[in-house]
Amino acid sequence: MTNKLLKAKVTRKDHEQPLVSVKLGWRYHHLGIPTTEKKENEVYLKEYRMYVSGFSRSPFGIEWMRFEPGSPISKIIQQVPHIAFEVPDLEKAIEGLETLDGITSPSEGIRVAMIIDNGAPIELIEFNNQKRTE
Repeated sequence: MTNKLLKAKVTRKDHEQPLVSVKLGWRYHHLGIPTTEKKENEVYLKEYRMYVSGFSRSPFGIEWMRFEPGSPISKIIQQVPHIAFEVPDLEKAIEGLETLDGITSPSEGIRVAMIIDNGAPIELIEFNNQKRTE
C-alpha cells in the first residue's frame, strides 16, 4: 500500500498537506541542511565524522550538518538538504522502496532509513515509543 501510494501520480492543491501526511500519518520532524561553516553549539558524532547543530533550538526543526573528510554518510546527504518525517512503522514505510543504507540506528530508541525522491533525500524516522517522552 505504501509503495503504491507513494508512486501514485496525484496532483496536490496549494492548500493541501503532502499525501504522506494525509494518508499515511507521516509527521514533519526536521529539515537537514549541509554546511561547510562552523555553527554555534555543534555536537560531534564520531561514528559519522560529522557535526550537527541547531535542531534542539530551532523552532522550525532545522538541523545543520557539517561533515569531515571521510565521513561514511552518503554523498547526497552531505550535499543536498533533506526533509525528515516521523513514521509509525519504519518497515512498512520503506516496503518496496530503495533505501540508501538500509535501516540504521544513530542513537538508542531511534531507527532511520533514507530514501530518494526525484533526486531529493528523504529521511524516515521511527522512535521507540517506550523511550520517548512527549
